Amino acid sequence: MRESITLDSTRLQRLQQTPLWDFALALYAKPGVEAACLTLQEEAELDVCEVIFHCWLYTCGLEAEPAALARQREQRRRWQCHVTTVLRGLRRDLKASAASSESVARLRETIKQAELMAERENLQRWQAWVWEASSVDLPVRNITEMPLDSAKWLRKQLLYATTDPPASAALKSQTASLQALQTLTLQLDPHQGAR
Repeated sequence: MRESITLDSTRLQRLQQTPLWDFALALYAKPGVEAACLTLQEEAELDVCEVIFHCWLYTCGLEAEPAALARQREQRRRWQCHVTTVLRGLRRDLKASAASSESVARLRETIKQAELMAERENLQRWQAWVWEASSVDLPVRNITEMPLDSAKWLRKQLLYATTDPPASAALKSQTASLQALQTLTLQLDPHQGAR
């Protein structure tokens, strides 16, 4: 059944009652989600924060407006590139040294915490983008028809106006990436497989 394209204030209210960080922690703790997110990050070169953001919207029956999403995605990717990815690289570079040095292990743990804080900041910026938008220029809309295959819906959201051809190609073709999306969406909609 088709729903109105006009934004349903109940859906937006439900979204505002669930902070994105809290949603991310709960989703990440579900079986298979951590591995799925790492697969999407490593193999499809996707921003896991954006993936979780779309999952958050989906649970409230909302999706991002494509044009607004493209602008926001660019800002969030700059943050990931200049902050989070740098911290992740440092943490990974110190892994071997940390095995034989307690002081390097402590430094690596500090960097790991900074990386987590950078991810949290990115999620908070995604959330603010929706919560602080004017009622005239909202960056989200109702999902007009709830998808029968939520993994395909999520893939479509991640490919809206993507400017990164390698990630787009990886997401379209790699079996591991498609399975990772399926794992995520089954956690959002556990009845998905029964339809």
